[in-house]
Amino acid sequence: MSAAEVVHYMLTALFAAAAVRALRQAVLTRTRACRSRVDHLLHAVMALAMAVMPWSWGGALPELPQSLFFATAALWFPLTAVKCGQERRLSATARRLPYAVGMAAMTWMSYRAAGHAHQAVAEGVPTAHQAMRLSHFTGGSKADNIVTGVLALYLLTCSLRSLTRDMPTLRATAGTADNPTSLRSVCNRFWDGATAMGTAVMLLMPH
Repeated sequence: MSAAEVVHYMLTALFAAAAVRALRQAVLTRTRACRSRVDHLLHAVMALAMAVMPWSWGGALPELPQSLFFATAALWFPLTAVKCGQERRLSATARRLPYAVGMAAMTWMSYRAAGHAHQAVAEGVPTAHQAMRLSHFTGGSKADNIVTGVLALYLLTCSLRSLTRDMPTLRATAGTADNPTSLRSVCNRFWDGATAMGTAVMLLMPH
C-alpha cells in the first residue's frame, strides 16, 4: 500500500465519520429551528462527497451539479448568519465564515474536476481521474494556484485555531462530567478543526 493510499483511507474514514455525526445531529437536534437542521445536512452531504473524492471511482459523481450545490451551500451560511436578530450581523457572519469557506473549497474542487474532465475528453485522456492527476503534476494556472493556496491557508488557520483553542483547559473540562455543554463544545471544535484540516489536505493533494 502506497503512502498516498494510506492518506486516502485516512481522509475517507475522517469524512465518513463526520458525515455520520452530522446526520445524527440533524436527526437528534433538540432545536426546532430549520437553520440548524439544514446546516447539519449540508455538512453531511459535503462530508460524504469528500469521503469518496480521493478515489478514482469518486469521479463518477457529476461535477457540475456538485459545484452548483456547494456554491449555494457556501452562500447559505453567511446569508443565514443572523438568527432572529439575536446577534450582530458581522459577528454572526464571522462565526459561520469557516463553514462557508469549506463549502467554497468543495465548490472549487468540483469546478476544477469538471474542467479537467472536459479537457481530458477533448485531448483523448482516458479518464477524468487521470486528467486531474496529470494537471496536478504539470501545474495549473497561476490564478488556480492562488485560489487553492488562499482557501487551503484559511482552512488550515481555522483548523489550528479550533484544535488548539481548548488545549489549556482540557484537563479542567475532562473533570467536569456534569457539564455536558462544555464537553459538547470541545467535541464540536474538534470536529470543526479536523474536517477543516482534511479539506485543506484534499485541496492540496492529487485526487
